[in-house]
Amino acid sequence: FQAEDGIRDRSPSRGLGDVYKRQTLVATLRHALCALPDARKGGNNQRYTMGDAALGAFSVFFMQSPSFLDFQVRMQKARGRNNASSLFGIAQIPSMQQMRNLLDPVSPAQVAPLFMALVAPIVADGGLTSHRVLDGRLLVARDGTEHHASAAIHCPVCATRTLANGKTQYYHTAVTPVIVAPGQATVLPLAPEFVVPQDGQAKQDGEIKAGTRWLQRWGAPLQAWHTTLLGDDLYCHQPFCEQVLAQGHEFIFVCLPGSHPLLYEWVADFARTGEVALLVKTRWTGKQRLTDTYRWLNDLPLRDGDEALKVSWCELTTTEADGKVLYRNAWASSMPITQNNVIAIVAAGRSRWKIENAHNNTLKTKGYRFEHNYGHGKQHLANLLASLILLAFLAHTLLDRYDPRYQHVRGHLSSRRTFFEHLRALTCYFPFDSWEHLFDAMIEALQLAQPPPRRRAGKP
Repeated sequence: FQAEDGIRDRSPSRGLGDVYKRQTLVATLRHALCALPDARKGGNNQRYTMGDAALGAFSVFFMQSPSFLDFQVRMQKARGRNNASSLFGIAQIPSMQQMRNLLDPVSPAQVAPLFMALVAPIVADGGLTSHRVLDGRLLVARDGTEHHASAAIHCPVCATRTLANGKTQYYHTAVTPVIVAPGQATVLPLAPEFVVPQDGQAKQDGEIKAGTRWLQRWGAPLQAWHTTLLGDDLYCHQPFCEQVLAQGHEFIFVCLPGSHPLLYEWVADFARTGEVALLVKTRWTGKQRLTDTYRWLNDLPLRDGDEALKVSWCELTTTEADGKVLYRNAWASSMPITQNNVIAIVAAGRSRWKIENAHNNTLKTKGYRFEHNYGHGKQHLANLLASLILLAFLAHTLLDRYDPRYQHVRGHLSSRRTFFEHLRALTCYFPFDSWEHLFDAMIEALQLAQPPPRRRAGKP
């Protein structure tokens, strides 16, 4: 990808530490955001560029501070300099309303390639070795999550639903693909796809249609990553599964009896004849002994008919010593299941929960305020701002994984909240020449030694 000064940072020989330093990362984002299309027709009233508007919004999400730009305007008046300029490259700071007006016509599809550009160097350099399972596969979980709901505020791309009181509620939903792995806390968001009304279609858009559009757009580019898609029962239907396979991917989707009666009839028939493969494992949690019972079959029809797709099926039931069931779930997969891989396939299928706990929950409760209405607009604003929030989350993840000074300061503060409190306070009251200047000042104030050597690319 291209940084604003023309330096290309694709070469693995430079190392991921160079690619994901704060200044380089922000420069990459700035280069892309400055190239966003401008819907204005020209004239004299163009003091602010599209880059100023997009970077202004991004800076608010990156700093997790709705008032960040207000403080920078005051700092500029008082000191003749500000951190919006030195840290994010914003030439002129627009007001919130000016940002909304400039960004409203911009489709989130314009920033979607940035996700691929930021994650691709990690994959190319072997930086996600820790996330590869099942013969070296990356797991991409997908789920839909709302980021706006209102009975009053709405735009032409809102979805609608009728509430119990008869009123119409307007809402936005994003399908958020995320790289996950069993036993790994780090998750990396990829480009989202939004549930929006489609031209020429009478029916309202939905998560499965948005997921299909995402697959059509990104399925081919992701093929080289050797990926397996994860999803809930919504995706476990033949048309979508066939598209996954056509794009060169494997899948592990939750498979529920109520949605797949024929498949479970086959399971029941094989169970009666004792042909369902079985593996029983016991484990000690530190408090109690649990029993994990795995069952699996191959070559089951996903639906009725001669053209039914054949899938593998597996189930996990976890019980206490007295037989009480603590957990039960089942999955359909495109990969053959054996005694050697059933535990790994179940672990991969179960890691889908990380998209809710480690991704969606972080966005909604850890400072990103994903459901907050930063501006709704009349066209694309709500979805574009949601994309910028996801980009901020991805940037933080990359810095925390690869930037030594960022890691060092984060590691010596008690929590994510404390880290951003310090970052907000410092940048609101003191001007810094660069990200290096800011983090050096934090290291000195915390009386820390110089950061340890950068983590190796393949380490968690």
